[in-house]
Amino acid sequence: MVLDKQYKIAEVDKRIYGSFIEHLGRAVYGGIYDPTHPDADEDGFRKDVIDLVNELKLPIVRYPGGNMVSAYNWEDGVGPKELRPRRLELAWRTIETNEVGTNEFMKWANKVNAEVMMAVNLGTRGIDAARHLIEYCNHPSGTYYSDLRIKHGFKEPHRIKTWCLGNEMDGPWQVGHKTADEYGRLALETAKAMRLVDPTIELVACGSSNSDMPTFPEWEATVLDHTYEAVDYISLHQYYGNRSDDTANYLAKSMVMDDFIKTVIATCDYVKAKKRSKKTMNLSFDEWNVWYHSNDQDRQIEPWEIAPPQLEDIYNFEDALLVGTLIITFLKHADRVKMACLAQLVNVIAPIMTENGGGAWKQTIFYPYMHASVYGRGVSLNPVIQSSKYDSKEYTDVPYLESAAVYNEANEELTIFAVNRHLEEQLELECDIRSFEDYQVIEHIVLENSDLKVANSVGKQQVKPHSNGNAGLQDGRLFAHLPKASWNVIRLKK
Repeated sequence: MVLDKQYKIAEVDKRIYGSFIEHLGRAVYGGIYDPTHPDADEDGFRKDVIDLVNELKLPIVRYPGGNMVSAYNWEDGVGPKELRPRRLELAWRTIETNEVGTNEFMKWANKVNAEVMMAVNLGTRGIDAARHLIEYCNHPSGTYYSDLRIKHGFKEPHRIKTWCLGNEMDGPWQVGHKTADEYGRLALETAKAMRLVDPTIELVACGSSNSDMPTFPEWEATVLDHTYEAVDYISLHQYYGNRSDDTANYLAKSMVMDDFIKTVIATCDYVKAKKRSKKTMNLSFDEWNVWYHSNDQDRQIEPWEIAPPQLEDIYNFEDALLVGTLIITFLKHADRVKMACLAQLVNVIAPIMTENGGGAWKQTIFYPYMHASVYGRGVSLNPVIQSSKYDSKEYTDVPYLESAAVYNEANEELTIFAVNRHLEEQLELECDIRSFEDYQVIEHIVLENSDLKVANSVGKQQVKPHSNGNAGLQDGRLFAHLPKASWNVIRLKK
């Protein structure tokens, strides 16, 4: 690998390390919020969960959905709790108590120092509800909805910057599913109304729910044909699984994400050219993760329960390796992918798990996510990589080495993230870093395990990183052993 501080892709927007909390399963109730828990704070939020989230340095969190938002009335979640209605939550067929709503969530986000990416309901509702919600959240005072927020105990506006115009509106499973033309027109008019209330906001239009949708990428082209000058981002969603139990094939799936991103970029640039626009559309990959372990369990859940254990994937070591390659893929596209949300944050396909009334713990995927968020701030560099390759069942020319590097000029630090996909052999990494004169290796973090299927549980962290990697420098070249099937973080400082 060759790294040069002049080979720049773009400044990394810290929001690519975002996450997501939906009113789904135990993400909210029993996850971030449990007033009966011995470790709950004065607002009912679990302090042990807050401590784990703070380790991630979470920059932004998407809320309140997700599929749930497409039939959600935001007014149900504000005002005196004893007056809030219980509703049938149609997306996941549970009972929503509305004990936590907009203001409570903003309180929690402030506790973890995260911005909020708020979603509006464009399924069963539309322009009116969206303009009223943004007035409630962002307008200082002197109007009906801003004064209502003040009456509810929040004098200062929430000043939410980033807003999603609905969720997965291309999906037939979505309450209020629409065609691309129907959604594009509604998104445009909603965007116009919201910007009249607050011209400083950023808006995300719904892209395809995944790259296998039959309407992809025509959906993006049509939606952007309507909304190109009115929005700032188009969204991407994708989940990955190892259903065939083929690890070599599974670890190649970051190539699917890479192709997805490139296709959406090409579609955006086609619309830009078609409209003769000077504006470049950026991407918000605001749902991504591994999701397949819990599918059978979820089919057995009885409907209309309150906060049942839904989508509770227990992640193994190979899942952590894939998550590492997916994060590296975002860094490779730092020039266009400006936001991304690991879906989700607590209990629901999440890096953090809790027991009701008990402990909280880190899943295997917590570690690459945390390492990237903490050490991956700066400029994403464009490494020149030569690596041997392999073919898997579905993919060809898969490089054994998947790597990205981030240069933090202000701190005079360089961080190399590297996954060795080889399941039998270590890789001997040689990296030319002569442009980084007087830099020294300060740490080589390794996440490895001889058992690809091993998982963590409460009180039993079988998968966790160590700092015993052997990276070293000689004559402007970095040498390191990357153990077989491993995630590596090599940190250098001047």
